[in-house]
This record gives sequence, structure tokens and C-alpha cells, in this order.
Amino acid sequence: MIEKKMKKSNYTDFGYEKMLPEEKRKRVSNLFNSVAGKYDLMNDLMSLGVHRYWKHFTANIAGLREGDSVLDIAGGTGDMARLFAPRVGVSGSVTVCDLSYEMVAAGRSRLLNYGIYKTVRYVQGDAENLPFADNSFDLVSIAFGLRNITDKPKALRSFFSKLKYGSSLYILEFSKVTLPLLRDVYHQYSDNYIPILGKIIAKDEASYRYLVESIRMHPDQESLKFMIEQAGFSRVEYNNLSGGIVAIHKAYKL
Repeated sequence: MIEKKMKKSNYTDFGYEKMLPEEKRKRVSNLFNSVAGKYDLMNDLMSLGVHRYWKHFTANIAGLREGDSVLDIAGGTGDMARLFAPRVGVSGSVTVCDLSYEMVAAGRSRLLNYGIYKTVRYVQGDAENLPFADNSFDLVSIAFGLRNITDKPKALRSFFSKLKYGSSLYILEFSKVTLPLLRDVYHQYSDNYIPILGKIIAKDEASYRYLVESIRMHPDQESLKFMIEQAGFSRVEYNNLSGGIVAIHKAYKL
């Protein structure tokens, strides 16, 4: 009986499925490689453009200064990097780290088209084992990527180690809707509309069905706050946006 429980504990969530951690890492990487070409268009369609407000709000409250160094994890096609770069200026730096090669390639090309290349670099890497020196960054951010990470506590500890002391972590992620009426409408919308969009626009219904399921399985605001504290962070707080559809968690390495 004990042996069975131990085996079961080795499994992790991939949406509503259970699988071994290594299999999830491969599936997540393959998923984002598949959708990279339509990723930005799908984000606009799925959120009706509101994701841009959420990202701008996060960048505005991050308190970046000229010369700061930023690590943007699961930075994908560069939305957050594009907002951070002018804030840190030419004397600062923004490093985008993403597990998916296709997302890294798409992000680099996109930022080059915007003329942003001097302060931004792209690195393909795993959030659970970040390939950077400890105590290197003034800010670590992750927007809509934490729920896809296999071992979240391990990733949070990795985030903590890469931050300088006195610096901050910002997590922007889908969360648990706090308004009952909005919750019902939002669930109907995401369960039915988003997979259909994925099928029509990205030609990949399964990937977008997983993304909806991953939102449902992600820890709620208080649970995530506790996880961040357990990773060593201090002064952890969060703000709900759009009735809790998303939340921004902020924490410090002190």
C-alpha cells in the first residue's frame, strides 16, 4: 500500500491528466513549439485584448529603474520584455528564458522587428534549473507561465536563488475568479470558446483545451502565496485583476 502511494506521488498534472514529470516537460515544450506561430494572435482573441492591460499594469508597478537587470521567465514572444526594456534603458538588461525553442525564436524575431535588441537576450532554459548565476537579477518575472511548470516549488526556489537580496519577484497568472456571477460566465467562455478558437486559428484544439484545464488546476491566490513563502520569499502579497481572472503576486528576497 505504501509503495502504491509513493508511485502515485511521482505523478504531476498536465491539465486534468496525470503523468510523470519528465513526460509533462516534454509535452509542455512540444505544445508551445506547436502554437508559437499563432501565440500572440490567440492571446488577443482569447482575452479580447485585455491581456495587454494586465501586462502593462504589472510592468508599471514593478518599479524598475535605469540600469536594472531583469529575468523574464517563460517570456515567450517578448510581451513583457518589450515593456521592461525601455524602463531599464541601455545600461540595463532583460533576459528572456523559455523552455520552448520555437517561442524563443519567435520572440527574438518579434523584438528585432520592434528595434529592441541591445538590452534583451534570449536563453532557452528550464525554469526549475535556471542557467544563471545566483544573486544576479534585480527583478524576476513570470507572466502566464507558472501553471505550466512541472515542479512549481522547485521553480520558485530557483527564482529565489537568482534574485539579488532586496529584489522582487512578480508573478502574473490566471487565478480563481472571486465573483460568483463572473465565475460562471468565465468558465462557460473558457470551456467552450477557447478550444474552438484554438481549432480554427491555431489548428490545435487539444493544446488550447489543455491551457484551459491548466488554469483550473493552478493553485488559488492564497495557496500560491503560501508556496511562494515556502520558497523563502518575504512580504508576499497579491492583487486581483478583472475580478480574480488573473492575479499578480509580488514577493521579496530579503
